[in-house]
Amino acid sequence: MQKHKTKLSREELVAMLQTKGWDLVTGSKTVPIKGCNLEELVRAAHERHTKGEEPGLISRMETALELDLIQLQELWEYLGLPM
Repeated sequence: MQKHKTKLSREELVAMLQTKGWDLVTGSKTVPIKGCNLEELVRAAHERHTKGEEPGLISRMETALELDLIQLQELWEYLGLPM
């Protein structure tokens, strides 16, 4: 499967907040959070960030999309979560 090469805009990501099928992989020994909608995972990543932990990697295998930290921070801002 070829990776999605173009970076999605903030508007495109905001439009996808309620879509399901996203995964949050934290790299810890706990089981990754799977199958949630994007907003749930953005909030979970923000909670990890506020605790001083790495926010993790959000991806959607169906379309081979991955969000980088800048995109994640833009969604935190959109949802009104403190930076």
